[in-house]
Amino acid sequence: MSTTSPPVNSTRPPDAPEASSLPTHGHTAATTLVLAAFGAVYLLWGSTYLAMRVGIETIPPLMLAGLRHVTVGVLCYPLLRWKTGVRPTATHWKTAAVTGVLLLFVGNGGVCWSEQIVPSGITALLVSMVSLWLVIVDWLRPGGHRPVPKILLGLFLGFGGVALLVGPAHLGGSERVDLRGVAVLVVACFAWACGSLYSKHGGMPGSPLLGVAMQGLVGGTVLLFAGLLSGEFHQFHLAAVSGRSWVALAYLVVFGSGIGFTSYLYILKKSTAARVATYALVNPVVALLLGWLFAGETISLRTVAATIVILTAVVLVITAPHHPKEHVQEPVPAPGEV
Repeated sequence: MSTTSPPVNSTRPPDAPEASSLPTHGHTAATTLVLAAFGAVYLLWGSTYLAMRVGIETIPPLMLAGLRHVTVGVLCYPLLRWKTGVRPTATHWKTAAVTGVLLLFVGNGGVCWSEQIVPSGITALLVSMVSLWLVIVDWLRPGGHRPVPKILLGLFLGFGGVALLVGPAHLGGSERVDLRGVAVLVVACFAWACGSLYSKHGGMPGSPLLGVAMQGLVGGTVLLFAGLLSGEFHQFHLAAVSGRSWVALAYLVVFGSGIGFTSYLYILKKSTAARVATYALVNPVVALLLGWLFAGETISLRTVAATIVILTAVVLVITAPHHPKEHVQEPVPAPGEV
């Protein structure tokens, strides 16, 4: 600490503490809030896979996903329109329609449907490969970027991990994952990657939350219409819905889409993209543990080996160096989480 006297014209009272000794309550509070937001994204989003599995016990999957996103849209859209003062244009609605279909109908709807035949923990593990699909889609699009060797290695390992999950029966003392569910999840993740890149280059409102509400209105409506066409409404009986499923739906709306996504947007502003991207590594582990603890899902040697391979691939991709002219992409939520 300097021992020189303050200048004569200093406005600091003689008995006031120096700047270095002032309390740091504001900084501590901000750090605590960031840590709480990370915890919410890690735990809440990791738990949404179990919530979906519980929900589809008595609510058909497309209906569950549709009710979830329509509810978010109906509750949030008028509130955000009033609070932000933003009036969405035709371009905004076009982008919301395209991304709503790709992200929520194909992406989230596909994840929800697949949980009928794929354990929730395995679903979360496969969905973590969205980061790999983002690289592939960005590579294949016009003017896209060729991946560096480290990313190519990550892609190879990632799809090797999927092959391990659907490989020979009885490998590692467990049955392989249902190939139909894996195929649906691959399509869901591919659609999610396409929708994420389209939303980045398309036109969305300045308020991210307003954009989410618009996507919820469109995507949720399409999900419910698809449920109607597929016969889910004919098989649905309101009286047969269990209390567990209603709680799961409410949990997905409030904690998954509401608190979880708000926390995600907050840490995007307050932290680095590399740190935020770590949620893609934590969520599958959380989902696997919750599925084992509360849904009786088995964590076999095959599952452990595939988890190590796939998460190693994700690490390689999110830590790889970027092209000098390329902006570092912000990590995007996965289709099972928003």
